[in-house]
Amino acid sequence: MTSFTGGPIHPLEGTVLKALVINDKLSIETLARNTGLGLDQIRRAVEWLRLKKLVRLDEITVISLGKSGYLAIQNGLPERRLVNHLKGDKSHIGDILNTGFFTQSDSHSAFRYAKQNKWIEQVLDDSGKKIFVLTAEADSLSAEERLLNKLLEMKNLKVSELSPNEISSFNSLKKRDPDYVIERKLSDESIVTILEDGKKFLSSAKISSQIFGPKNKIQIQEQHEIGSPIDVEAPVRFLFPGRIHPIVNLVKEISEIFVGLGFTEIEGPMLQTSFWNFDALFTPQDHPAREMQDTFYISKIKDDKFATQDQIRKVAVSHNEGWGYKWNIEDARGIVLRTHTTPITLKYLADNKPTKAKLFSIGRVFRNEKISYKHLAEFTQVEGVVTDSVVTLKDLMALQIEFYKKLGIKKVKFWPTFFPYTEPSLQTMIYNEKLEKWVELFGMGIFRPQVTRPLGLENPVLAWGGGLERLAMLRLGLTDVRDLYNNNLGWLRSIPRCPL
Repeated sequence: MTSFTGGPIHPLEGTVLKALVINDKLSIETLARNTGLGLDQIRRAVEWLRLKKLVRLDEITVISLGKSGYLAIQNGLPERRLVNHLKGDKSHIGDILNTGFFTQSDSHSAFRYAKQNKWIEQVLDDSGKKIFVLTAEADSLSAEERLLNKLLEMKNLKVSELSPNEISSFNSLKKRDPDYVIERKLSDESIVTILEDGKKFLSSAKISSQIFGPKNKIQIQEQHEIGSPIDVEAPVRFLFPGRIHPIVNLVKEISEIFVGLGFTEIEGPMLQTSFWNFDALFTPQDHPAREMQDTFYISKIKDDKFATQDQIRKVAVSHNEGWGYKWNIEDARGIVLRTHTTPITLKYLADNKPTKAKLFSIGRVFRNEKISYKHLAEFTQVEGVVTDSVVTLKDLMALQIEFYKKLGIKKVKFWPTFFPYTEPSLQTMIYNEKLEKWVELFGMGIFRPQVTRPLGLENPVLAWGGGLERLAMLRLGLTDVRDLYNNNLGWLRSIPRCPL
């Protein structure tokens, strides 16, 4: 950083510089005492001045005993415990290790530092085996032990006051175990020294100073004002805190709408058998959607217990009579990445057989499609179903209108269409104000009897669903669905939490 070239400084900076006129260097604590400022104010001003290269800050570092240090004084360092152990009978290295007296890491340190301190040496016994014996220096304290004892007595030692041998011992202990000796900085005792540029700045400001008053506080008579008023209209720095992805926000919003309408959320696995993904929904086994070009299959895996025998038999009869072919159970055993969340809904209905229910699910689904501006191979599907003894298609249309109304969509109409598992079936159309045209959104209908009867469902089931990403594109004004997942930070930061 270049040196300070002049200009206004903060009043706190001026106060610190003026306090350093008499003494070239003062501690943080002394500066606070002499100026009457708080410690935080002094630290802030010193940091600003340091960046301007008007003062230098020398931080005071002290060391003290850590938990391992106290244990070492109480029990001895590993090398000291090794020396004490060798005063017994066992001196073969194998015998020492087999006692369990040392951990593996301690044994390494014990032998290494005992040799380094010249406390032990290896000799041959009468049988020619190598043994360890103590030397004449074994009872002398090592430099590391002397440092630990000194810390026990002094509590804190300034690193700047350590001798070269003590510095070497401190580094050795820290390398062996950081908890032997704790190192920390005493910010209050750090020394602030005014530099030549600081003195020149004071000289150019034509400042005279004198000390008076019972508390020895510095007071200044200024002929040239240091500092400038704070500009409260100055632009602030932009901050970009973490935020939730707009897709996740939309999922939460739709979930709240469903719950507000009295629905209960259900969930299920992404891996499904072809039975629940296709067959139970009366999708013929030769339907194009069941080909590998349209669906992701898990190779070499089959499920033999995917449904009850009664469910399998009735679904087979439904296909044989409805589509006029012989249903193949082997095709139903295949495992697929679910192409919609409907198998979760259908299995829940089959297992619980409710006479009255309002259910919804929001989950990831997968289709083997070419990625384009309007298609993804993985997307999020929103689905809702209602079952009751008296519900009709008119109820489903009214429910759809209410659902869209809560999303801020007011212009809705319905077109007839075809789905293998619903009859009658409708396509929801909503009016896009920006595009000024009607666009397709969700599909809807009433489950066919060929779907509900084999699973023991007596009452009609209203169902609707579609891709959440298409709804997000309309909400966010996008023309390419891939933009939702491109992780463009500029775009993500520009999306308001509650878009209108």
